[in-house]
Amino acid sequence: MMASIGDFDPLNTRVPATKIEVTVSCRSLLDVDTFSKSDPGMYFGRTEVIDNTRNPDFVRKFVLDFFFEEKQNLRFDVYNVDSRSCNISKHDFLGQTFCTLGEIIGSTGGRLERTLSGIPGKKCGVIILSAEELSNCRDIATMQLCANKLDKKDFFGKSDPFLVFYRSNEDGTFTICHKTEVIKNTLNPVWQPFTIPVRALCNGDYDRTVKVDVYDWDRDGSHDFIGEFTTSYRELSRGQNQFNVYEVRQEMEMCLMIFVVFFVNSNFISNRTQLNFTVAIDFTASNGNPSQPTSLHYMSPYQMNAYAMALKAVGEIIQDYDSDKLFPAYGFGAKMPPDSKISHAFPLSGDSENPNCVGIEGVLEAYFQSLRTVQLYGPTNFAPVINKVANCAAEITDGSQYFVLLMITDGVISDMVQTKEAVVNAASLPMSIIIVGVGPAEFDAMEELDGDEVRVSSRGRLAERDIVQFVPFRDYIDRSGNQVLSMARLAKDVLAEIPDQLLSFMKSRSIEPRPAISSSPLPGLHRHI
Repeated sequence: MMASIGDFDPLNTRVPATKIEVTVSCRSLLDVDTFSKSDPGMYFGRTEVIDNTRNPDFVRKFVLDFFFEEKQNLRFDVYNVDSRSCNISKHDFLGQTFCTLGEIIGSTGGRLERTLSGIPGKKCGVIILSAEELSNCRDIATMQLCANKLDKKDFFGKSDPFLVFYRSNEDGTFTICHKTEVIKNTLNPVWQPFTIPVRALCNGDYDRTVKVDVYDWDRDGSHDFIGEFTTSYRELSRGQNQFNVYEVRQEMEMCLMIFVVFFVNSNFISNRTQLNFTVAIDFTASNGNPSQPTSLHYMSPYQMNAYAMALKAVGEIIQDYDSDKLFPAYGFGAKMPPDSKISHAFPLSGDSENPNCVGIEGVLEAYFQSLRTVQLYGPTNFAPVINKVANCAAEITDGSQYFVLLMITDGVISDMVQTKEAVVNAASLPMSIIIVGVGPAEFDAMEELDGDEVRVSSRGRLAERDIVQFVPFRDYIDRSGNQVLSMARLAKDVLAEIPDQLLSFMKSRSIEPRPAISSSPLPGLHRHI
């Protein structure tokens, strides 16, 4: 399904009255597959693809800024997805509808039902759009569930169970908000822990009913219903105890194994944990001459280069949680004027006493200015910048500050031994490292630092935590050339592990979320990195 919005302000110069979450479902879609049901998906806003169904309830939502005084036009297109192509024209069109955001909000119960059209002579089915004002709650809950003695639904084996979470609506209906993975061939599943925004689960109302359905997965989409139970966020937040054991059906129990609340709302960030964001950019000669279009640092008047895109994508999200918006920004691998000394941690601002830039736009401006003044050289050394940020993180480990270092590079690390040692040392500190690889180079060695599979070690010492997330930017580039979509995909993946990494540090030090304190700003310790 694809949705596009007209009459919006691309510069975000207005203050939105409120944020609205729009949920999408469809019924009786055209069956265009010969041997299976349609596999509808959404673009812009693009939902997940749901296999083999003509009646999809999409989990992924649209969050839109609502302006009461304006007409905000929406278009929803439904497609049958039969390949991995990102080009929407490669998929079968199933129908479309037009409406305004105001129409959805103003409909009874915030629920608008429209007939899909667009294919002459065909009944395209129905689209159901639901809208709800989002609360300001920014808390995130991490939970894990297990079940015992579920029904055996498969003839030749055990069940393949998965869970579907729904939040209740004011009109008594339910809105889907999460699906777990499928656990194959078991009656006693233990699902992986998952993280969900509290407002997605209950929109900030802790006593709102949460319904959980248990299904046995079938390949053809006709999943068998096993049972259900209801609870609330308040009940779930009691954690693993006798209150969080639920009867799904007679003699069948569902229990909550782990429950952790991770606060990431603006109150928590400013009053409890301040995120400090630092940038480091690769200025080695392997990037190519910045004046040539073939260079990864080339400054085209028409579009951003990969470095700028990666920086803007990650930085614009992180900066919301950094109260003073002052970001230390460094370059590495360049010869510096006037004496042509090689530096692996030079401030992009040009001021060794003050490496800070004002906002992400300030970092970009300093980056472009540095390209005009330094000589790209080498080698590609990571350890100096990592150690610089780690030294600052080591000064305050009480949970009030957490440091995120974004490193953008085009090549293989030259000081891998020293970098591993720096990462192992940093793993015991309130710090995370994001590495984005740009360009066509092979980044196999980078995977050694990303401890998802094997924890990083140095001199026989294992890293205390996994703090490194590495991604090659080329995996996120939209084939149609849509830079906004490429940046959104990148940001979503590289920032996905930050909450867990922050939480892992807090848990390792037995640091509990503290109550809100005075709104006076915390000391900007990162200003002196």
